[in-house]
Amino acid sequence: MNTRRDETRKKMLTAASAGFRAHGYAGIGVDGIANAAGVTSGAFYAHLKSKDLAFAAALEIGLDEVLDGIRLFRGEHGAKWLEAFANYYLGKPHRADLSCGCAMASLSPEVARGQGDLHQAYADRMNQIVDRIADGLAGGDYVGRRARAWAFLTGLIGGLTMARAVGEDGPAEEIAAAVRNAALVAAGPAR
Repeated sequence: MNTRRDETRKKMLTAASAGFRAHGYAGIGVDGIANAAGVTSGAFYAHLKSKDLAFAAALEIGLDEVLDGIRLFRGEHGAKWLEAFANYYLGKPHRADLSCGCAMASLSPEVARGQGDLHQAYADRMNQIVDRIADGLAGGDYVGRRARAWAFLTGLIGGLTMARAVGEDGPAEEIAAAVRNAALVAAGPAR
């Protein structure tokens, strides 16, 4: 049973996740996160302790969403899951929605600037994501499938970042199409 405290914490984590994805770590403060969650800054500190811990929790939530998404795409699309995932990932709705978009594209630069345990936590989660992708690839040995999974994933992340950066009036569709095709070639066959 969810208590009011649990519900408040969940609202704050949702607000933190959306805020960090849309504005970056430096672009949103505790007050902005608290306001978005409909709570006071004091409540923020009582639940999440610090902006750094809120960021770490938001990152974990975002990367878990990717893990869940891969599982869902594999379940819904079978051997066509890679294509469906790439289409979604580089599609216009996902490109346009920074606050709900992929934590890998939005938060990786923030992790690179971060310190301490954040790097290891990020690396651990990214390895889980790559393992889940590699499990959905056909042919070759585990090491080869992981290499193809990294190529697929980093291609999508870079492509999404570039397509967002040029804006929808720029060559976003051209970038998305080119990256989608290259990522699928790099990944090889799915199962």
